[in-house]
Amino acid sequence: MKKADARTERRGATLKPCCLISEILEEAGLDRERARELRRQILQGVILMCQWQLERMEQASAEPVQAETGARRPRARRVDLD
Repeated sequence: MKKADARTERRGATLKPCCLISEILEEAGLDRERARELRRQILQGVILMCQWQLERMEQASAEPVQAETGARRPRARRVDLD
């Protein structure tokens, strides 16, 4: 962070918080375009997950509702392997 401090001193003014964040990201190897690309990928992943969940909900509502009279799926059973 000493580089940023030296740059600030040369300018004779303090940097805005958004500029400081940009400099920190730049020093970490993430430029603005790469950060935007990562943000876009994350948002697309969230959208995909939400769409998948909506499809699951629609499929579940389309299946007939089983009566509460014990018509459940059988429980998983433990299997011993020899």
